[in-house]
Amino acid sequence: MIKLITHSTTLWVLFLLFVAQSIGFAIIMWVWEFGIIDEMSDPEKVRAHIEEMSAGQRHVHAWMTATLDVAYPLTYGPLFAGLALRALPPLYAVPALATVPVDLIEGVTQVMALNGAYDWLAMKAIVTPIKLVLFLAAMVIAIFALVLWMRRRRADARPSE
Repeated sequence: MIKLITHSTTLWVLFLLFVAQSIGFAIIMWVWEFGIIDEMSDPEKVRAHIEEMSAGQRHVHAWMTATLDVAYPLTYGPLFAGLALRALPPLYAVPALATVPVDLIEGVTQVMALNGAYDWLAMKAIVTPIKLVLFLAAMVIAIFALVLWMRRRRADARPSE
C-alpha cells in the first residue's frame, strides 16, 4: 500500500482529483448560491445557516456532501499521506490518514442535519474541529515533505566533484 500511494503517478492523479474536486465545490456553491457548512461547528450557527437555505439549496448541499464530499477525503487523505511518506517517517502520515474517517463522520452528520435531523449537530461540534486540525496538520506536513523530497532529489542529481 505504501508503494502505491507514494508512486509519482498515483500522487499526480490524486493531486489532479483534489484540484478538480475543490473546483467542483466552488462551482456548486456558486451555481446554487450557498455557503457550505463544512467549516462550521457551532450547532446553533449551523442550524441557523441551514434554516436560511432554501429547500433546493439544502437538497443540493446534502447530495454534494454525500457524493463529492465523500470522495474528497478519499483523495486528499492518500495524497497528503503519500507525500509525507516520500520524505518522512511513517508517523507523519497519521494525521492525513486519521482525517479520512473523521471527515466521513462529519459528512454523515451534515447530511442528517441538512435533512432536518438537527440532533446530529452535537456530533458535528466535536468532529469538525478535529477534522480541521487534522486536515491543516496533514497539509502542512505534506507541503514540508514535498519541499524536503525535492531538495534531496536536487542534491542527489548534482554531479560529484
